[in-house]
Amino acid sequence: MKPQMDTEERSWKTKKKLAFFCVYRESFFILLICLAIFFSACNQLEKPKPQPFYSQSTPPPKQEFRWSNGKMPKSFDPARASAPPETDIVRAVYEGLTEIEPKTLKPVAAAAINWKSTDDYKTWTFNLRRNAKWSNGETVTANDFVRSWKRLARLGREVSHHELLDNIVGLKIKENEIRSTGGDVNFDVSSNKISEQSSLILNNQSNTNIGNNNQTERTSEGEKETGLLEKTNQNHKTGKKAALGVEAVDNYTLKVLLVNPDKDFPVLIAHPMFSPILGDGKNFESEKINADIVTNGAFRISSVGQDGITLDRAENYWNAGEVELERVRFVSTENAEKALEAYRAGEVDAVTNAEFEPLALKLLTPFEDFRRTTHSALNFYEFNRTNPPFDDRRVREALAISVERERLTEGEMEDAAKPALSFLPYHKEQSTGLIEDPSRAKELLTEAGFPDGENFPQVRLLINRNNIQQKIARSVAKMWKQHLNINTEITVKEPFELDIARESNEFDAIRRGVVLPTSNETANMLKIFPVKKIKETQSNKNLPIRENESNIEIEKDEKSNLKMPNNDESSDNLPLSPEDEENGEFLTADKAIFEFPAIPLYFSTSYSLIKPYVQGFEINTLDAPSLKAVKIDNDWQPKKANGESK
Repeated sequence: MKPQMDTEERSWKTKKKLAFFCVYRESFFILLICLAIFFSACNQLEKPKPQPFYSQSTPPPKQEFRWSNGKMPKSFDPARASAPPETDIVRAVYEGLTEIEPKTLKPVAAAAINWKSTDDYKTWTFNLRRNAKWSNGETVTANDFVRSWKRLARLGREVSHHELLDNIVGLKIKENEIRSTGGDVNFDVSSNKISEQSSLILNNQSNTNIGNNNQTERTSEGEKETGLLEKTNQNHKTGKKAALGVEAVDNYTLKVLLVNPDKDFPVLIAHPMFSPILGDGKNFESEKINADIVTNGAFRISSVGQDGITLDRAENYWNAGEVELERVRFVSTENAEKALEAYRAGEVDAVTNAEFEPLALKLLTPFEDFRRTTHSALNFYEFNRTNPPFDDRRVREALAISVERERLTEGEMEDAAKPALSFLPYHKEQSTGLIEDPSRAKELLTEAGFPDGENFPQVRLLINRNNIQQKIARSVAKMWKQHLNINTEITVKEPFELDIARESNEFDAIRRGVVLPTSNETANMLKIFPVKKIKETQSNKNLPIRENESNIEIEKDEKSNLKMPNNDESSDNLPLSPEDEENGEFLTADKAIFEFPAIPLYFSTSYSLIKPYVQGFEINTLDAPSLKAVKIDNDWQPKKANGESK
């Protein structure tokens, strides 16, 4: 009987296990279903479909553009407009001979309807529109440009980008009035902050800019001024008149003479500083910005308040019928955080010129209304080419092509900059770019007599006191050591100490930063590699010392209080030192890339937020948007999840 009981017991245990398995299996499936429902619900709660725009507020009911572009401007004076917000307002309320098309950066007609040049690109003639008017109804004439450009020369270093005048005969600023660094700036790429020292001393001038005098009086004054210029510039020895390169042939024809050929001169004068003003600019001397100034642009200043500036479409503008916007409000904000809040709340339609923090940039990057643009601000290391072995082009090229720029921009600067494979950020057809190649760099160094860096002197690299620049310098030094077995001594100095070291050639490589104010290649290359003042050589040491050696430099005439060109003797025959001749060669980016007088490192980046209903507002590398083609899509609505408008 015992075996039979064992069999029954085993059978009973088997049935029990099967029953337990069935219950467990059903419970398991129920649990899986519950978990699936739970996680599906969590997914819907925690991961909503991302919105395409950071702010989807409805558009304003009329053609009004609300723009946050920084703090309140300090001046409406075109001569002193160096960066936003001043340049933004000057472009809106003034119009020069030409302007830059925001997308292509090519020159288009503005106050001048057309232009032509001689075959050598040294004489340019501009024909003005006969229907171009000032906001007070007076006609814009060639004499307005002559008077305004002479004022730029008279202001000297007070002009933000005075070096742009250098190639116009008779308007170059005295060498002793120009900083030795050629307009270098210090900027922290991580915060997109640019600062430049500039003088704010104003000259006393007799006329105002409020336009009370009539057209006849303005023309008469222009003729008197031209006659006075000719009389003052009379050469007592030869009886010839000194060259002055700005002439009003008649009321609607302006002739400009250049020192050196420039086929892109219309691009250069699209800069806001070349805009005309009415009168001699005394109205700009006040510490407070004045809304009563007379302008000639597509918009006029309507009001100035503590919270910003309001512009209205100018009724007298020659092309007012094609301007869509009725009003522009520049909304001043103290910082990027306030600007972001205003944009999010729908109080402004666009944000530019804001120093966003790295965390904010990471938050904004996925949204379609956030834009990142390469800015025309170059950081580079300049070589001391008078000091061996850096006088050898092969050595300079080896050091330049062994730097891995993407490691700098993606690592040290957290994508806040773009690698510079050229000296200019603009794309040109058939332009030459730098090619990074550490292997080729080793070969070049060997050809120069330094195989594997043997016997190569320690590189003396001078940089300014800035945390970002110190990180970059250490990274570059590691790359040179890794690829070329070259050691680097990094020395941190204050800006004024860098100026002294650069003038005395007490360096092998020195960090510089330059903001390029135009898309004119010649002007930009002279900004990067300015022609240095002629040094005393054995051949010119015994020449008589004169206050102004050059026939295109400016001297002051006591009677007229204007600065006139001196043409008693030309400096064209004065011998240049080898360094000056060499500096004058780098007028094209391709030539600079071939010779490598410096190592381009990176371009800084600018950021903007633009609502989807804003059309025609183009941000470019010059940070020079135009308002003439901007309009508001008043019917725009945010799209639903299925892609349809609400």
